Amino acid sequence: MRLLRRLFHTLSIAVLAAGAMIGTAAPAAAETPVPEFPYMVNYKLWHWNISGYKMSRGSTTNGLIGVAASSIQNRSADFASFSEMCYGQYTALKNALRDANWPVDETNFSRWTPSISGDDHYCNGQDFGNAIFAKKPLGNASRWTLPSDGTDEPRTLTCVNTEDNVYLHYCTTHITTETPNNANQLRYVLDRLEAYHTSGHAALIGGDFNAQPHYGRLNGWYSSSLNTANNGSNTGQYRELDDNDSGNCPGYGEFTALHPPAPNNAPPCSATQPLAKVDLMFVRESRLLREFGGGYSGDSLDIAKSCSGIAATDDYPAKSCSDHRIIIGSVTLFAGKDGTVSAF
Repeated sequence: MRLLRRLFHTLSIAVLAAGAMIGTAAPAAAETPVPEFPYMVNYKLWHWNISGYKMSRGSTTNGLIGVAASSIQNRSADFASFSEMCYGQYTALKNALRDANWPVDETNFSRWTPSISGDDHYCNGQDFGNAIFAKKPLGNASRWTLPSDGTDEPRTLTCVNTEDNVYLHYCTTHITTETPNNANQLRYVLDRLEAYHTSGHAALIGGDFNAQPHYGRLNGWYSSSLNTANNGSNTGQYRELDDNDSGNCPGYGEFTALHPPAPNNAPPCSATQPLAKVDLMFVRESRLLREFGGGYSGDSLDIAKSCSGIAATDDYPAKSCSDHRIIIGSVTLFAGKDGTVSAF
């Protein structure tokens, strides 16, 4: 009986996976919780550190909001997250996405997490923090404050799920630049993701990690199956969505920040990738189950140069909307409870 049950579940997974790949009907209605066995689904992810105060000074009228809203729509994002956002920019983007009919439910598609509240040094007295937007109606949001780095900006982790899938969580974070606190915060975030895994849930994350793929403190993140000249000695369970880019530093991916790293932290492909890659997206490798069609890809996009009032610097040209690139990812994974074949 146990063998037959295992075979039934395995065959069910294969049928559902095949359906997902050939474009048959969706596995569950929007108002119905997903079944407690795995099914395959694709998510399109989008993240941007907009430097909302450092560069745009909290502006909602310099072109930044329009660039973000258009990109989210054009890339058909299911989840979009932001670092370094002013609360006024968050509100303006909500309105822009509503006007564009992007969310399914225009009253329940975003979550805000402040890291600095009402400080005149940030956002002209507005809150400053991170945000998540979702095309489908959102369910619960979980928020954690990361271990302190000794500065006046508490760093956070936020995770959300949609109402139609309580077993899949999208998370965002902005890790400190301060060392060794960067490593402490990375471990804390990883522990939260692994807690989701232990409970049978899947978690995806996009954010500004302020660590490059080849750094030793990310070895516990990257899967041991990833072992390239550009990124080796890994012991973890996760794949970064741009780590399989064969054209841009395999195992490392394409740069995301316009400021050059310190000389001793130069990327392994400095000749072709001279700038830092610090904005990352991760999925747990066990959720991919490639024999059933699971997979992933990622990219970073050129920065729009259409934001008024931003002067040129040594790192970026005039009118650059941020000093970070937008990163996008696509991942096909098993997103139900206990999402691996070996769980049955």
